[in-house]
Order: sequence, then C-alpha cells, then structure tokens
Amino acid sequence: MSYPLEAGANYNLIFTTLDRSLIGRFFIVVSGPARVILRSMNTNPEQPSIATNTEVATPGVNIPTNATWKQNGVTIAGGHGHGDATNQLYTPHGLFVDDDQTVVIADYGNHRIMQWKNGDTTNGQVVAGDKGQGNGLHQLNHPTDVLIDKETDSLIICDRWNRRVVRWSRRSGTTQGEILIDNIDCWGLAMDNQRYLYVSDVVKHEVRRYQLGEKNGTLVAGGNGKGDGLSQLNWPRYFFVDRQHNVYVSDNNNHRVTKCNKGAKE
Repeated sequence: MSYPLEAGANYNLIFTTLDRSLIGRFFIVVSGPARVILRSMNTNPEQPSIATNTEVATPGVNIPTNATWKQNGVTIAGGHGHGDATNQLYTPHGLFVDDDQTVVIADYGNHRIMQWKNGDTTNGQVVAGDKGQGNGLHQLNHPTDVLIDKETDSLIICDRWNRRVVRWSRRSGTTQGEILIDNIDCWGLAMDNQRYLYVSDVVKHEVRRYQLGEKNGTLVAGGNGKGDGLSQLNWPRYFFVDRQHNVYVSDNNNHRVTKCNKGAKE
C-alpha cells in the first residue's frame, strides 16, 4: 500500500541489506512504492549498488502488516452498571482519545463529560457539566459528542438538547463553558488538521464546516432536505474527516455510510 507524502512532514526511510560489509555514503533513489535504490558515492568502482525494499509510513502510524489484535477487550471506563458515580457511566455516546491515551466521554444520561487517564480504570474525573440537566453555561443537557482542541487545551462539546456547541477549558478550576454555535441540532463533531470544526445537524440533515468563531459555516454534506438521494442525508449522526478533508457520514436513518469528497459538486 502506498500513501501520499505531506509537505513539511518528517519520514523515516527504513532499508535492509544482508551484506554487513557494505558501508559508506550512498545516493537514495526512490523509483516507486516499496522500491529504493542505494547507489554508492564511494570512489571504489567495485562497490555495488543495492536494490532493497522499503516501507514509507504515514506520520504517527507504525502498524506491521501482520499485526493481530487480542480477541477479548478490557474495560477502561465505567463497567459498574449505569449510575452517576465517578466509576460509572449512563448511556455514553461519543468519545475522543488523546495522544497520551486519555479518553474523554460524552456521558449522555448524566449530562456531563468524563475523563479517564490511561492506566486508571478505577475512577474517572468530571471535566464538564455534572450540575444537573439544564441550559446554564455551567450545565449540559444530554451531550452526544466531545473532542479535544489541543491548540487551546479545551473541550468542544455537542450539547445536544440545549441545541448548541460549547467550549470548556481543560484548565483546573473551570466552572462553565462558552457558546461557540447556538440554535443547531448537533449530534457529532470532528476537527481537521487545519482546526476547522465539523458539526452534524440531525434536523437539517447536513454536516457543516466552521472556522472557530464563525456562526454559519460551509455546507459539506447533505443540506438538501431529508431523503435517500445521493445529495441527501437522513438523521446524520457521527462522521469522520480524513487527511484530505473528505467526510464519511454515518447516515443513520438511511442505513448507510456515505463519503463526500472535498471539492466535488455532487
């Protein structure tokens, strides 16, 4: 499998040879996926060129092609029945996993956001809400999704039944959030590598992209009324945005997943 290379990214070139005597300086000539030629820069004409295979991986990804996964999972959050204790969840919805494997969870039925640190499966920490169901800035009402904005070290939350998207600082002592987008029947959230925020709307049957601070956004999927046409969605919930900013939508009531390519007119 080959991957597009990104400008400004660092890549490791890995090559192997069975001859330990081959040392010195070499030109590296990449002639295609999984093929690299090392051409000697030595003055010795008897020094051969070396043809070898290599693997170019996307940044941050290093999964062997023959990797396997354990068939039994482990509980990392909750698992003590539904409830509102710090070791419990109540109908959890969306979640986000940070680079250090900290997990933040939209604890839908408890009107709060919970955080579990990697390795601590005993108790979570309330990081937003948990002040009862309500519409105050210190409250949430059935949150359905959450993500971490690393640039501002904050949580962005889909506050579903308050019909708003809110931001809560992750700094200690934070007691309330601020409204980023209101009057929106949001369900799912995503943020791309340029810090554009994407939000699904289950009543308008669409997904929009917002620059932080913007109120109207740009339509990226659906927006043509409820339906099963290729330009329509029906109760879109969660979705994924890839590196090329294509959007994959879980089109809930159409029982399908659709892909919306960036730049496409249909």
